[in-house]
Amino acid sequence: MRRREALLVLEDGRTFRGEAFGSVGETFGEAVFNTGMTGYQETLTDPSYHRQVVVQTAPQIGNTGINDEDDESSRIWVAGYVLRDPSRTYSNWRATGSLQDRLAAENVVGISGIDTRALTRHLRERGAMRVGVSSVDDDAEALLERVRQQPQMLGADLSAEVSTPQRYTVEALGEHKLTVAAIDLGIKRNVPRRLAARGVTTHVLPSSATLEDIKALGADAVFFSPGPGDPATADGPVALAQSVLRERIPLFGICFGSQILGRALGFGTYKLGYGHRGINQPVLDRTTGKVEVTSHNHGFAVDAPLDERVQTEFGAVEVSHVCLNDNVVEGLRCLDVPAFTVQYHPEAAAGPHDADYLFDRFAELMQTNA
Repeated sequence: MRRREALLVLEDGRTFRGEAFGSVGETFGEAVFNTGMTGYQETLTDPSYHRQVVVQTAPQIGNTGINDEDDESSRIWVAGYVLRDPSRTYSNWRATGSLQDRLAAENVVGISGIDTRALTRHLRERGAMRVGVSSVDDDAEALLERVRQQPQMLGADLSAEVSTPQRYTVEALGEHKLTVAAIDLGIKRNVPRRLAARGVTTHVLPSSATLEDIKALGADAVFFSPGPGDPATADGPVALAQSVLRERIPLFGICFGSQILGRALGFGTYKLGYGHRGINQPVLDRTTGKVEVTSHNHGFAVDAPLDERVQTEFGAVEVSHVCLNDNVVEGLRCLDVPAFTVQYHPEAAAGPHDADYLFDRFAELMQTNA
């Protein structure tokens, strides 16, 4: 049975026609592509994709259905979903339903049956841009006009929109050894899980948390989570990170959290042309000389010099990790205060686990500074 027709229009006028997938309706966001061949459920529920329309480059999506275990948050966050060939059925021992039904249940508008390779090449050449997907209006010119009325991702302050409204706790597995205060800017569930496996109890705090909130917990360290939006707008978390550094409380940040630390140290941030999104990105760890295959989801980066140590208010800082595809800064290390970050995702779910050792580094940093 043929599905309802759907329309995708980019802000530069490029148009694709396909079939409705998920919920019937209309949606807008920033068009980005993800090169992962698996892990679509984790992608959909990653808060860092808030207000983004995700294009899957893998040709067939949905083969393993949806299950009750792999969500990285309490809901789907993507603004829309684009795929070429939705699987006609699903087969997995953990599956509890289909991708189509899950998208429809959460009112996520999608489009299938389009040339996602052509769309991805277009975004690589022209950059991530605003997009509209509609299965209720086939007038491309009218949809284009609405697309151009949407807000840009540059300047978007989104982390508070995805943060937890109140504190919650994820207990350590086995013996409790350390306590972390995690600032939720769009945290994924696998972060406290990876910490719990190392005997760490994590208190997840709203993005509005203060230094007093952290001290009240007796935290051994502070974690700044991944999240969506433009880090240049996150003045509150940046000020908190500076307070943490002044107190010499160990700090670890991932992705958006890395950009927060970068700003706290005095570096700028900038928007990448089309970003890094996928589970196959090579990164060099300059500390060990090893190359890791890593999971990424970032459209912004820190503007820091690659080959020199920089003196900041908090002492010397150096770039610790670099993406080998384009030399984008993928990690920072402070030499005079206990703080480091990575721009990619050591908590990768789904994805490679080459970088899982970074949670061990975090635990060692806490123990050294106890």
